[in-house]
Amino acid sequence: MAERLQKYLAAMGLGSRRQIEGWISEGRITVNGRPAELGQKVSGDERICVNGKPVRRQKTAQRSRTILYHKAFAQICSRSDPEGRATIFDTLPKLATGRWISVGRLDFLTAGLMILTTDGELAHRLMHPSSGLLRKYAVRIHGEPDQTTLQQLRKGIELSDGMARFRSLEIAGGEGRNRWFHVTVSEGRNRLVRRMWEEAGFEVSRLIRIGFGPLTLPRDLRAGRHRLLKPAELGKLYAAVHYDPEDSTTR
Repeated sequence: MAERLQKYLAAMGLGSRRQIEGWISEGRITVNGRPAELGQKVSGDERICVNGKPVRRQKTAQRSRTILYHKAFAQICSRSDPEGRATIFDTLPKLATGRWISVGRLDFLTAGLMILTTDGELAHRLMHPSSGLLRKYAVRIHGEPDQTTLQQLRKGIELSDGMARFRSLEIAGGEGRNRWFHVTVSEGRNRLVRRMWEEAGFEVSRLIRIGFGPLTLPRDLRAGRHRLLKPAELGKLYAAVHYDPEDSTTR
C-alpha cells in the first residue's frame, strides 16, 4: 500500500515527519533519481535517496528502539550547543542506522522524564496535539496560593498565546513558603507550566516532569541515565496513540 513519503521515511527512523518535510522542500530527497515532492506517495519499491545516499528498506519492528531518559537540570535538548553546554544526546547510545528523535523538549532548568525513539512515526503521534496525552509535573513554587488562585488555574488562565489550564492540580507538600504541587497539562506549549504559575503571581523554583501519557518516571532511574522501554510499557505507548508498527495502514 502506498503512503506519503514523509510518513514512510519517519517510520524508517530517519527523522520526524516535520524534519523530513523540510528535507523534501530543500531538495535533499530523491525518488528514482528525481527530486521528491511534498505529498508524494511511495510503496517502498522505489530507489529513495537522502542527501545522495540510498535508504535501505527495513522493518520498523526490527529496527526501532524507544528509551526513557531522565533529563538532569542544566542540560539542553539540542543535538549540539555553541556554548558547549551538556546535551541529552551526549550520553545516549550510538546508533548504526537512524537517529534518536526527542518526543518534545524540556527547558534548560526543567528535569525529568523524556522519551526518545528511532521511530519517527511514533514520535509524530506522541507529539501531535490530537493525541491529548497528559504530561505530569512536580512543581515547587515560592508562596502560598489560596483556593481561588488554584481554582482559576484549573479553570483556565489567559496567556500571551491563549488560554491554558491544568487538567489536574494537587497539593503535594512543602514547608514555609516553598510549596510542592502535582499538575498535569495536555499541551506541549513552550514553558507552559512555568508561565501559568508566573501569570498567577508565583515563581517556580523547581520543575520535574514525572509522567508522560501512560509512562511515569522510574524511581530508580538516576538523572542523566536512560533505559529501554519494557515490552509492556511500549505496548501501552502504542495503544495510547493507536499505533501498530507492523500494520502499514497505521503509518
